Amino acid sequence: MTETFNPNIPIYLQLIESIKRRIVSGELLPGQRLPSVRDLAQTYAVNPNTAQRALSELERDGLVYSERTAGRFITNDGELIEMTRTELAGAQIESFIQQMRNLGFTKQQLLEKLEERLEKEDEENE
Repeated sequence: MTETFNPNIPIYLQLIESIKRRIVSGELLPGQRLPSVRDLAQTYAVNPNTAQRALSELERDGLVYSERTAGRFITNDGELIEMTRTELAGAQIESFIQQMRNLGFTKQQLLEKLEERLEKEDEENE
């Protein structure tokens, strides 16, 4: 799973965000063992030091924990996972609003466009 990284943002931060997204979406489950640093580096096509730094940060944040000789695992703390999900969603919403405002949309126009798109998506999923 090679990912396209933004050259303006440190790769380890982007790797952290990618892993967080995989955790909050349920792709990585609570208690699931993560790949080794070497395997993770290969999967994302990054330097092992970059993968190590990302995992260390995730561990510091509590989303990942280590068990000696067994590796790293996803936290079982559902509340922390939900809080992280909410934070990621908030960042996406903030970015979306800023981009729409930069395009000149008012609050009402933004809400109308969003409603139209959601209705279209509902129709497509029926």
